[in-house]
Amino acid sequence: MKKITYSSSGVDYNLMDPIKKLAQIRAKSTATNLRRLAMFEVADSRGESAYVWEEKEAFHAFVIEGLGTKNLVADAMRKYGKKTYYDAIAQDTVAMIVNDLIVVGADPQIVNAYFAVGDSNWFADKQRAKDLIEGWAQAVKQAGAVWGGGETPTLKEIINPKSIDLGGSAVGIIRPKRNLVLGDNLKAGDAILLIESSGIHANGLTLARKIAGKLKMNYATVLPNGRTYGESLLIPTHIYARLIRELLANGIKIHYMVNITGHGWRKLMRAEKKFTYLLENIPQPQILFDFIQQQSGSDDQEMYGNFNMGAGFAMFLEEKYIVEAQKIAKKLKFKSWLAGYVEKGERQVIIVPKKLVYKAETLDLR
Repeated sequence: MKKITYSSSGVDYNLMDPIKKLAQIRAKSTATNLRRLAMFEVADSRGESAYVWEEKEAFHAFVIEGLGTKNLVADAMRKYGKKTYYDAIAQDTVAMIVNDLIVVGADPQIVNAYFAVGDSNWFADKQRAKDLIEGWAQAVKQAGAVWGGGETPTLKEIINPKSIDLGGSAVGIIRPKRNLVLGDNLKAGDAILLIESSGIHANGLTLARKIAGKLKMNYATVLPNGRTYGESLLIPTHIYARLIRELLANGIKIHYMVNITGHGWRKLMRAEKKFTYLLENIPQPQILFDFIQQQSGSDDQEMYGNFNMGAGFAMFLEEKYIVEAQKIAKKLKFKSWLAGYVEKGERQVIIVPKKLVYKAETLDLR
């Protein structure tokens, strides 16, 4: 069987990451403009998921994100029934935005939408459009934020006329200021707490779609758990905003957080400080990941280096807070695992049960 990798599917981080780094460097030169507005850049936030600036009594954070190609799975599934799945797709998009915002300790305030189509006729499917709108509103409510506005451009000859490109931005506030999380307090001995994912979330869909094309029943292929492949891919992404809000409100001091999306578990070493992240107790991935691995011929190195593998979010904190943090997570119906510890040593992630090691050079991006 010919192996299907993430890069061979069309997503090559080796090409993309250097451009992202260059953009971060050039963007830094614009920061002086904040002074004109009596604001100041929090320089350490460059390279994080969200950008932070300071204004008097609070920090503010901003992020912009896109869904990717998950909606193409929803489009393909439409032929199997009346369900559009765009309520779930809307939650996926909002989750991609909000989950990147909260990693710096920000409480989401405003979420804006970007719905770009290749042809205005996309909105002629009223049920699909209604599901998108309703799903977006519900997801923003779930995040505890306000839907502020958005943009719906028609980009003929740029976007496929039958498709929509979904994304958006969000602003959040960090108040009190002590809730700012940028890794300054990260230290050896910190515990690593993993929070469950709902499934694939909205990452790795390019590879997942490639697999569908080689299956005899395509997205209608039934997995061992009785769900179809398409249904399993379309389980909406968890929104972790309420969890982080509750943890901070209860005095849980979090030293660092990671939204596990692109680059998979390599993201666990995203912090600027050099540490070894040793993981010994990891979740059992959902059946969907086993299926993707089997059909793609990927090894564990490829899977854990690109997918969330059952853990959608990670936080690093002193061990004395673990029991309370897990109690709060359970109350909000999130499974969690005390997965391991931060140790002195070179910057790397070691996943002991899988005998995997990811060195710093495999994540040439903060």
